[in-house]
Amino acid sequence: MITKAHEIKVVIVEDFKLTRVGLKCALNENEDINVVAETDNAEDGLKLIEKYAPDVVLMDLGLPGMNGIEAMQKIEAMHKDIKIIALTSHDREEEVIATLTSGATGYCLKDIDPVKLADVIRDVYSGVCWLDAEVGSKVLKAFPKPENFKLLADNNNHENKIPLTEREQEVLKHLVAGKSNTEIAKELIVSVHTAKAHVCSILQKMCVNDRVQAAVKAVKEGLV
Repeated sequence: MITKAHEIKVVIVEDFKLTRVGLKCALNENEDINVVAETDNAEDGLKLIEKYAPDVVLMDLGLPGMNGIEAMQKIEAMHKDIKIIALTSHDREEEVIATLTSGATGYCLKDIDPVKLADVIRDVYSGVCWLDAEVGSKVLKAFPKPENFKLLADNNNHENKIPLTEREQEVLKHLVAGKSNTEIAKELIVSVHTAKAHVCSILQKMCVNDRVQAAVKAVKEGLV
């Protein structure tokens, strides 16, 4: 558990004031999360990031002036250690993919429950890539189906199969569905620590760096 001395510092960039204030109040109810600053535009958001050096940035996409995706690219270029979560009502495939390739490691829709959002912040802060389940399914549909990959026919021998355990196969299915470690733990009735250990093992065996890459590879190679 994250101690008070290591609380997660958050900056919110959201142009709708009521949403911004609501998020700040809800998130600050958590002892391990501290919203250190908030603003309604990306330009000021970048200045606040320089000033407060947050751990996590909650970023809307449809901002006045510089949009959220442009801001994410700048954050990624200057502060690779800062985690970015897109918090938006936009859910088109092209927007999601552009966001994830611009530095974001989390994608939440604005109707997310505040308690769940706090869990997402914790997961992303700890290195997890998190996608809303609805968004995750749309993104996966954008990738070619396994039957369209001619090489798959040559990869069906036992020598090329990734040696996942039966439990890891279950976890991988939930991972592809965009579920967080907390959600996977609840589904499989195990601890979050155990779920995280399974995910780490899967990433290592699949030779990928994050959950998105694992999901893409799983779909391409017909693992789920």
